[in-house]
Amino acid sequence: MEEAIQSFIDHLKFEKRYSAHTIRSYRDALESFSTFIKNEFGGMAMGEISPAIVRSWLAGLKDGGLSSRSINRKISALKSLYKHLIRVGEVDQSPMGAILSPKAGKRLPAYVEQRDMAKLLFDEVEFSEDWEGWTNKLLLLILYHTGMRLSELVGLREGQMDFGNRTIKVLGKGNKERVIPADEMLLAEIKEYQQKKRLELEGADTVVLLVNRKGRKLYPKYVYRVVHDYLAQVTTIDQKSPHVLRHTFATHLMNEGAELNSVKELLGHSSLAATQIYTHNSIEKLKEIYKKAHPKA
Repeated sequence: MEEAIQSFIDHLKFEKRYSAHTIRSYRDALESFSTFIKNEFGGMAMGEISPAIVRSWLAGLKDGGLSSRSINRKISALKSLYKHLIRVGEVDQSPMGAILSPKAGKRLPAYVEQRDMAKLLFDEVEFSEDWEGWTNKLLLLILYHTGMRLSELVGLREGQMDFGNRTIKVLGKGNKERVIPADEMLLAEIKEYQQKKRLELEGADTVVLLVNRKGRKLYPKYVYRVVHDYLAQVTTIDQKSPHVLRHTFATHLMNEGAELNSVKELLGHSSLAATQIYTHNSIEKLKEIYKKAHPKA
């Protein structure tokens, strides 16, 4: 089983070129299953595993308090492993066809209201007039204006800016490139930041865009802390992370009438299913407006 799992992980890493985060998620799920098989049965070949054994593993996860969403991710990982093993001829059939995924309640992504984003970036919140303040404001602007992921932001290179065409090229999951339009204000802020970097920070990294006061690439934890601390000044939502600004970007576009397919391309989603969650946010917004405005609501 260990060899089968490692072969599959190598396939994801070197052939599918999945991100390190995604590979770690697959590995954790499959190692959990492998540990269960060792503990309960002393080990077993992949071709010997029955649907009843898989159900027993899933029941244990449920009894342990794991959410339906997390259990579904583990089911998906095991299904993908078996598909791979069938494709390379290691097993003849998969036990996963008889496994039903538990229903997970729909959870709408948290986002920041437009008026609160305006307070943060244009009105009430002050940023210090030093390198840290300039960096903090720019990273918030980029996250909100482009919807890029945290990993995409910290890896963003100066060469990915196209000031002439007013676009930013982003290297996303699976090393897939996408191009995001950028408005003049954001590009002007980026250009000014690049100029300040060369004047203020001797020997600073001029390959990556955002750097700390020592001129080095930002750590993800730093970006997370900055976003959390600044969002806490303007909103009371529970989640205050860089991913919330990605949700905010998408939700605000949908609320202003953007097409779903266009938002999908801007976010770099591989399918519409991942993007459709933002239509629910828009519908909730319409309900709220209706309740406030309609005399019979």
